[in-house]
Amino acid sequence: MKATVRHGLTLLLTMAMMTMSLAVQAERKLLDRVVAIVDDDVILQTQLEARVNTIVGRLSAQGTGLPPRQMLEQRVLEQLIAESVQLQMADKMGMRISDNELNETLANIARSNGMTMAQFESQLAEEGVTYQQAREQIRNEMLTSRVQQRQVGNRVRITDNEVENYLQAQAGAGSDGAEYRLAYIFIQVDEPGNEASVRQARNLADNLRQQILDGRDFREVAVAESDASNALEGGDMGWRPESQLPSLVAPVVPDLEPGVPSAVLENNSGFHLVMVMDKRGGEQQQIIEQHKVRHILVRPSAAVTEAQAEQRIRDIYRQLQDGADFAELARELSDDPVSGSDGGNLDWVSPGQMVPEFEQAMLDADVGEIYGPVRSQFGWHILQVQERRKQDVTAEARESQARQAIYQRKFEQELQNWLREVRDEAFVEFKGEFADMNPQSEEADPS
Repeated sequence: MKATVRHGLTLLLTMAMMTMSLAVQAERKLLDRVVAIVDDDVILQTQLEARVNTIVGRLSAQGTGLPPRQMLEQRVLEQLIAESVQLQMADKMGMRISDNELNETLANIARSNGMTMAQFESQLAEEGVTYQQAREQIRNEMLTSRVQQRQVGNRVRITDNEVENYLQAQAGAGSDGAEYRLAYIFIQVDEPGNEASVRQARNLADNLRQQILDGRDFREVAVAESDASNALEGGDMGWRPESQLPSLVAPVVPDLEPGVPSAVLENNSGFHLVMVMDKRGGEQQQIIEQHKVRHILVRPSAAVTEAQAEQRIRDIYRQLQDGADFAELARELSDDPVSGSDGGNLDWVSPGQMVPEFEQAMLDADVGEIYGPVRSQFGWHILQVQERRKQDVTAEARESQARQAIYQRKFEQELQNWLREVRDEAFVEFKGEFADMNPQSEEADPS
């Protein structure tokens, strides 16, 4: 009898443990359920929750009000969809971010914030983000940035006439070199050729402006309502010198009082609000530092993978360290045909002439040092700063800055158009509680 009882208890305990195990497995499956299918990729609930929690933590630290949780989740999910589409494009293009390059980027981020790597990891932990999560997010941001540069940069064309007109306008306006910290809201017109759609977007923009004037936080409105790619950062555009303000807002920003939204601005893509959060400077810089620099470029291509390109540039670096002649290697191996034929010489370089990664390396390198490898949108570089000098701002430098400002304005506009295009072309199916975000299929016309 006792044996029978013991056997019964054992069976009950085994069944109870199996039930608990199944419950735990079911809970795991529930936590990791698919919330959206994006072409050949899926977005999981855990990914969505992690991104939402990161954004909530950042916005809360800034004192920015939050929209309802459901609305925030939908907006974050759309952000993850756009990111997934671009990461799949990067994968098809063979783009890769090596661990060495990622480590260098993380070290630069920590250094630019005045932190050691240990302090940087501690700061991430306080914000609820693991170091590994931060690594993967930064890797993804680097990949999407490269996709955007390749796909959108090719659309941007700048004429000499545009540069001349820009410089004349700057001279006529008496620009004083002030910098502005801007926040931005964009209301997209879904059907630009439809008057009702345009009127609906305009009414929304007017209504949101009035809410801000009545005391609602501008950044909170951006998170909840803006269609811009930086909406989930509270519309923050960072610090912009007056010479690099987007063309739509450039005429109004210098006259705006900090904390007061602009009037509703309109262009072909929709309606816009901008606010000056802070202002600094106001003295025109007269002296710039120039660098006489040369480089060797190895560019990934259809025939050369990212890993092969990185290995090749590191082999070149070792040869230079062993005493090889820089100019000879540049002529023989550089994938930049113009500078390569001249021993890698780029001549005197002014601020803003080079892409950010190259310019930062130029600033970090000691005179005469073989510096690198450095990864930019163009490929892998080794560079050497041969001389530095202080120079009065010349017409050539002003022209370069003007060209860069025009490029940035055009790039931002084309980026919004491109992001809309790739989102429209992607196959996206929402699952679970987000299924009602799927476009409704049109019913057949009974006639």
